[in-house]
Amino acid sequence: MKYKRDRPPQLFFVYRSLFICLVILVVVLAGGTIYGVFLHINSSGNIQTVTSHESEKGQTFTGIGRIRASTIDPQPGTVILSISFKYDPNDKAFSEELALRVKDFRDIILNYIGSLSLADLQKNGEEKMKIELLRRLNAILKLGQIDILYFGDFMIIG
Repeated sequence: MKYKRDRPPQLFFVYRSLFICLVILVVVLAGGTIYGVFLHINSSGNIQTVTSHESEKGQTFTGIGRIRASTIDPQPGTVILSISFKYDPNDKAFSEELALRVKDFRDIILNYIGSLSLADLQKNGEEKMKIELLRRLNAILKLGQIDILYFGDFMIIG
């Protein structure tokens, strides 16, 4: 004797389709969660893996954002720059000072780049620029210091 279903065959097809959709959804959500936990995208759009060693150092401060500044030349060149640095998010006072100083940071960077010519920028290079900006940014901080600056973008157009 053949097995006789209580449901029509169309309903069986609908249940099977819904089950397949559910399995696909679970796989996509699990994969996205794993991807989000072990990888993150930094401000320049590059994918970086996050290791426990990096996460112990702190978080990356990217609040300064992308800066476009003109040089002092008669025909001014343009510098496009994104600056970030590591800080300890558990230090609430320093974190708050950083958030309050974003405008000051931007002004310092704009004034520094605005005081240079294209020739100065080419001659000094990125490392000297990082050292000088680090010195100037740390000079206004009272509750902590920045150790290293990172340039996400650094383009000189002239």
